[in-house]
Amino acid sequence: MKRIKLLSLFIFCAALFSGCTDDLNTEPKVELSLEQLLQKDPNAITGIMSKLYGSFALSGPDGPGSSDISDDPGESPFLRGIINLQEFTADGMKNRWGDNGLDQLTTTSSWDENNKFFRYLYNRVYYTVPQCNNLLVVLNNVDIPNKESITSEVRFLRSLAYYYMIDCFGKGVLVTEENAGVSTPLPEASRLDLFNFVESELLDIEDKINMTNAYGRANKSVVRMLLAKLYLNAQVYTGVDRYTDALTYTKKVIDEGGYTLEPNFASNFTGDNNASSEIIYPLIADPLVSQSYGNTTYIVNGSLNSATMTLSTYGATQGWAGHRATKAWYGLFGNLSTSTDDRAQLFWTNGHTFEMTDYKEWTNGYPSIKFRNNNYMSATTPTDFSGTDFPLFRLADAYLMYAECVVRGATGGSLTEAVTYVNAVRTRSNALTISSSELDLDFLIEERGRELMLEGHRRSDLIRFGMFTGGSYLWPWKGNTVNGASIPVTYNVFPIPLTALQANPNLSQNPGY
Repeated sequence: MKRIKLLSLFIFCAALFSGCTDDLNTEPKVELSLEQLLQKDPNAITGIMSKLYGSFALSGPDGPGSSDISDDPGESPFLRGIINLQEFTADGMKNRWGDNGLDQLTTTSSWDENNKFFRYLYNRVYYTVPQCNNLLVVLNNVDIPNKESITSEVRFLRSLAYYYMIDCFGKGVLVTEENAGVSTPLPEASRLDLFNFVESELLDIEDKINMTNAYGRANKSVVRMLLAKLYLNAQVYTGVDRYTDALTYTKKVIDEGGYTLEPNFASNFTGDNNASSEIIYPLIADPLVSQSYGNTTYIVNGSLNSATMTLSTYGATQGWAGHRATKAWYGLFGNLSTSTDDRAQLFWTNGHTFEMTDYKEWTNGYPSIKFRNNNYMSATTPTDFSGTDFPLFRLADAYLMYAECVVRGATGGSLTEAVTYVNAVRTRSNALTISSSELDLDFLIEERGRELMLEGHRRSDLIRFGMFTGGSYLWPWKGNTVNGASIPVTYNVFPIPLTALQANPNLSQNPGY
């Protein structure tokens, strides 16, 4: 059982926020106001904070069939949206279900404002943000223990939600506690506007948030990691590279965070990965108290098939036969049967073909068994829902980010240290070490694929490396063609959903849609 629990039914009833994204100035609907609740019981902040953290992985307050927003509770959770939009749109993973818009993601084709999967993520951002705003207003008026750090956590969660708005849609509406009560539609905020806001928030809270915190909650290193991610992609987001700044904050995470690589790569993706010394920030899952079709249950069950695989081996009771990797991922390891790289063994090849000539055919491509629900250190009882936490940030990523910044010319680091970090990642998985002459951008985008695929970074990585749109890099089913085809540069951001455009006339559609 995880060390942090999500809200009890009482706290859900007491502090539940409405989630209609037609009105971005969402007001809480409560039996007892948040302010009254915290004045009566300051310790209730723990449950309220859990609700905010849970908004990134859970669908609603009453189990996997409930939803905080007026979208499908199974399809719309935040983490499921991250996987759909960051992984299935990229090179390494494909889905075969085709659920009324999922085909368009997995084939990077025919994107438009009506695709429900774009709406789901957009709506989740603008569900989480108003929740944070409402709580920030309340926190200004109450006294609770550790108030400054808790307020900083709320601001971090709001920044994390906005980060996905910046990355995925390139613009939106800037809703804060300052304009939460405004009834008229707010003006459109550009990508630069949102970038500047998130940057200023993270810089301000860096010295206010605690250095350490309970498992699953933000601390100083988590804030720094998000800031490093923001700076790493700044050239994409703002047109100005900030690699030196990205290196500065990545180095702080590495030097001051106290994290270490787990000796076994696969242990970061098991049911007891809450014991990992490498995970900087997880999205919590629990098979009993925080069930969701949108957390790692989506990844684990979606990658298994009860007809051909022994589900209990992976701690699961259900196999949905949906997700498979492509040769763009497992091809990075060369011959899987002879590779010494432990990461190369995390694919199910029996009965499956190397080539994906039909992405709707389950046996085309190799399912990834990187994420599983079985425990690494103890016996496992298979469950319907996954208890494996999702490592949104982990140390191996920070090591590879440091190396990328150095290769891109950032100051404040060294090539020797960069090679040391990369080789630490590779040695951990029994891959061959590299020399400084081999450390270049081509190597790094491949190593990021080997290490981080299916962790919600791939689309952003390919865009940063100039490999997502156009035809210089092709992968299976890019542009809805078996061998890949060029896609327009406008696909570097997703279309603004039609529902958002209808709700706020100040919003405009992204070019090309």
